[in-house]
Amino acid sequence: MNSFSLWWQNLPAQMNPVLFSSGSFAVRWYGMMYIIAFAIVYLLTRYRLESEKLPYDRSFVGDALTWAMGGVVLGGRLGYILFYGMDSFLSDPLGTVIPWIPASGGCRFTGVTGMSYHGGVIGVVLALLLFSRSQKTGFFKTFDLLIPAVPLGYTFGRIGNFINGELYGRVTDAAVGMYFPLAPTYELRHPSQLYEAFFEGIVLFIILWLLRKKSPFPGFLSAIYLFGYGCFRFFIEYFREPDAQLGFVLFNFSMGQVLCFIMMLAGIALFFIRSKASRRSSG
Repeated sequence: MNSFSLWWQNLPAQMNPVLFSSGSFAVRWYGMMYIIAFAIVYLLTRYRLESEKLPYDRSFVGDALTWAMGGVVLGGRLGYILFYGMDSFLSDPLGTVIPWIPASGGCRFTGVTGMSYHGGVIGVVLALLLFSRSQKTGFFKTFDLLIPAVPLGYTFGRIGNFINGELYGRVTDAAVGMYFPLAPTYELRHPSQLYEAFFEGIVLFIILWLLRKKSPFPGFLSAIYLFGYGCFRFFIEYFREPDAQLGFVLFNFSMGQVLCFIMMLAGIALFFIRSKASRRSSG
């Protein structure tokens, strides 16, 4: 085995999920990736406002993303409990929701463990719906404004998963396989986090960014995003290890695949509904 293959296969074990620490306080790469992701979405959307002469105030993007951040955190956590951690919630409701545990001299922050992408999407939709109403702007126009930049930000979230060594793939004998220390067995596995970062992140970003000026009606880009992400994630789930507490939930489909199938249907439905509404209004 050459030196590059050996380095590649053991790369997850060489990565430290903690960026830096001071005493008991630690800054983790995963949290930093969230900050980078939102910064990228903010900067790219601001670029759209200026380069495309879009009719929004300079503060609009920052305000919308503030609401979206709240939707991501609340929706992602509640979605994880609903889709993946209901048994843990039923056995310990308070401990599942509150990220603090009693400790000597007070409480200790345990961190927010377990976030659902699909729950985060639902949270962002609800947050931006409320934001759009408060600003008296169109919901789909607001969503389409932000959505082309979202996949590139999402790329960094999956890199954060990779650095954490979580959400690893299924066992493989392919050359691309890696050893993940948190996996239940010491076997080569697909780096499915990197597959997701590339296809659901970079590839989907390129598609949406190229289409951003060609949107025929409000909601078009949102529909493409829903279908595109759902499609990419559905097939990548065949390389990703199903959640240990759930396994396969419907035939040979994981929970992620079931949710992505619903997401694709939602994207198709949104496309035809918004297309019909656009034709009706123009007619």
